[in-house]
Amino acid sequence: MQSYLNNMKKIFFLFLLSIQLINAQELALVKKDGKWGFITKDGTFAIEPKFEGAKNFSDGLAAVKENGKWGFIDKTGKIIIPPSFDNAKYFDSGICIIQKNTDWFYINKKGEILKGAPQSDKLFDFDNGVAFFRQSGKVGLINTKFEIILAPKYDVIRAFENGYAKAAKDDKWGIIDPTGKEVVEVIYDEVGNYYNNTSWAKKNKAYGLIRNGNFIEIPGVTEFGSFGTQDLVSAKKGGKVGFLNLEGQWVIQPRFQKAKSFSKNLAPVCSNDKWGYINLIGAYVVAPTYNDAEPFSENGLAAVKNYNWGFINETGELIIPTKYEISIALFGMFMHQEKGFIDGLARVKLSGKWGFLKPNGQILNEWYQNAEPFQK
Repeated sequence: MQSYLNNMKKIFFLFLLSIQLINAQELALVKKDGKWGFITKDGTFAIEPKFEGAKNFSDGLAAVKENGKWGFIDKTGKIIIPPSFDNAKYFDSGICIIQKNTDWFYINKKGEILKGAPQSDKLFDFDNGVAFFRQSGKVGLINTKFEIILAPKYDVIRAFENGYAKAAKDDKWGIIDPTGKEVVEVIYDEVGNYYNNTSWAKKNKAYGLIRNGNFIEIPGVTEFGSFGTQDLVSAKKGGKVGFLNLEGQWVIQPRFQKAKSFSKNLAPVCSNDKWGYINLIGAYVVAPTYNDAEPFSENGLAAVKNYNWGFINETGELIIPTKYEISIALFGMFMHQEKGFIDGLARVKLSGKWGFLKPNGQILNEWYQNAEPFQK
């Protein structure tokens, strides 16, 4: 009897483990022969293309369309919420927006309409457990219990990026986190993105860095770039671009036409309308020969453009020829702006078809009519 119970426990444990692995698996939405399905990262179909419409997985469920109506499936392809809606968006923290006739509602994962959300001029998607709501032209934040965590006081709140969002009131800008806390006071004429307790800002006619809440004016600067993954930011002075550290000191003097952010200790820069890459002391590692260039991905490849896009390694060797189209992927209220390789695969387009490239340049399985980024 004890042996039987132990075997049953093992079987149950393996069953739970398999469910966890399925739920953790990243899938990509693809269109083949006019129908939508989902592939795994090895290129095989996790869910065969059989839906007339579909959206990315989010929070373990994906909206799919059958016979003109939207419902939801899990990662095994099982229908969890039968198709009965006129439109559907993305689940986050167990909540999704759906449309019935001309009205929009929040639902839970049972497909039940949720009540109790504060009055809003429109419904906004949840993302990372928070959603915008708008009353009388002002915007605030609610949590998944529909509790107001930020009263509607801002004129605008932009999409969250890496956990922070630009917010404006009376034509002044600052930055908030998902709890509604102002990490940068709403007192500036312009603000940049937020990275490592730092942003850039314009205050009256002066440009500078906001570091731990303090504004550091950088004399002569007229423009900033975006922060990337390293403690440097590009800035323009006298019509030329260089790089500052987070204390506002020039690390690479302004001498470039354009620049993008550092990654893997390399940054794309433009001189005489051609792009190359410099290192942390401003010396060229890849000569300026391309029409455009993007920061390096974590796998050590960067997208570069002649007529179309290809990929180089950190020594400048062209690993994948410049013959593809690439684009930014936007998903939900939080922005993801990476181009090229993300978690080991690059979403590209060739001759009107979409697919995923491996770092060796081989296509992942096949080309599709459409392909969206991998999502959990």
